[in-house]
Amino acid sequence: MADIFDVIADGTRRDILRLLLDRESESDSGTSVSQIVSELGVSQPTVSKHLKVLRDAHLVSVREEGQHRYYSLSPEPLDEVDDWLVPFLTTEDDLEIELPAALSESAAHAAEAVGRAAASARYAVTNAWRKLPGR
Repeated sequence: MADIFDVIADGTRRDILRLLLDRESESDSGTSVSQIVSELGVSQPTVSKHLKVLRDAHLVSVREEGQHRYYSLSPEPLDEVDDWLVPFLTTEDDLEIELPAALSESAAHAAEAVGRAAASARYAVTNAWRKLPGR
């Protein structure tokens, strides 16, 4: 199996993952290949090739219905990326923010620290939510 970083390095595959993530809230039934082709403006053979790579990496699941295939996001393999990336986004200063220290620093630095902390917290909550039984 390809390294997860190699899989997500390709822009078209990232576009497909983003599309599946965006459509996940709209429908639990998945997204068809033709919908992906239409939305991204990429040829069907190209989309199919990238979906195979994503399937092999367990980043998408497929449901077959007659001659049609419907794809859904399976984000669990991205935990490896998150585990590797989060230490670069979170510093000890971010973990121990004191209000007076944040006020004395520039507004941009404080906003950046809050943004990173919020993104990490959002990811943790979203990931925990997806792992709940029945989700």
